[in-house]
Amino acid sequence: MTIHFYGITNCDTVKKARTWLSAKGTEYEFHDFKKEGADQDRVRGWVEAVGWEKLLNRRGTTFRSLEPAQQENLDAEKAIRLMVARPTVIKRPVIECGEACGGGVLVGFDAAEWEAKLG
Repeated sequence: MTIHFYGITNCDTVKKARTWLSAKGTEYEFHDFKKEGADQDRVRGWVEAVGWEKLLNRRGTTFRSLEPAQQENLDAEKAIRLMVARPTVIKRPVIECGEACGGGVLVGFDAAEWEAKLG
């Protein structure tokens, strides 16, 4: 199983998730949003898999620093455009793990959920 791991290197949650994967001996390919951005088709696929409401991090500093007009009246298309333009508003980490994790995408780090889906 190949895991594609998306996040930001200095994010505490990403660090915890990477430590968890390493402790399990699970290899993954890391994609840093700050250095490599977010691909629109990939973000759209994540939205289709988990919903934009779960993928968009409204509690983070990037989202809170947006103009009110950018924060309001969001729908899937507006959220996708926002996440592609400002990838740090994507909840982290996002991992693509195919059918091994029941649907292919996990968002955020929850050790119990990851244990159940990735073991």
